[in-house]
Amino acid sequence: MTYAIIPAALAGFGTGLSLIVAIGAQNAFVLRQGVRRQSVFAVVAICGLSDAALIALGVAGVGAFVTAWPAALTLVGLLGGTFLIGYGALAARRVLRPDPDAIGGIPESGSGSGSATARRAVLTCLAMTWLNPHVYLDTVLLLGSLAAGRGDLRWAFGAGAVLASLTWFGALGYGARLLSGPLGRPSAWRALDGLVAATMITMGGLLLARA
Repeated sequence: MTYAIIPAALAGFGTGLSLIVAIGAQNAFVLRQGVRRQSVFAVVAICGLSDAALIALGVAGVGAFVTAWPAALTLVGLLGGTFLIGYGALAARRVLRPDPDAIGGIPESGSGSGSATARRAVLTCLAMTWLNPHVYLDTVLLLGSLAAGRGDLRWAFGAGAVLASLTWFGALGYGARLLSGPLGRPSAWRALDGLVAATMITMGGLLLARA
């Protein structure tokens, strides 16, 4: 049993990464915050700890309750889709009307900083995480089901998946600052905002269509 823990954890780590490493609304938001170096720790912590909580619920067998209430996922999809489209529209507006107080597309250290900006980033991150039905499907249902197939090693599998989530969001949030140089030009920053806008609006539209 002891020797089987590591393979189970590695399987959970690989499965978790395969589900989370994709261009999605949440990842695009973490990337943008990382490049701007705004509330990075809070955003990474919210994403990672939220995934950890949902994965733990899935491993504990809560997925059955989610399956029993499909209307709840429908409501989450409607709210999440509307929110993502709204956020995507704001990103598109930044493409068309760049921030005049920004240098090379990145705001000055004193611009947009403070408790209001941090609070806005935290609330946006919470909404993108908890109003996305795909998060529940991937963590609570899919990872929970795969963990259940591991029997007594299900928690080792779940721990590996949690570690994958924490590793990915930490690398994405703090590694994004390496892009500050390439994104120093206004045109490059507008391209990033364009990617964010396209991702958010597309994901929001898909959520509304499937709700």
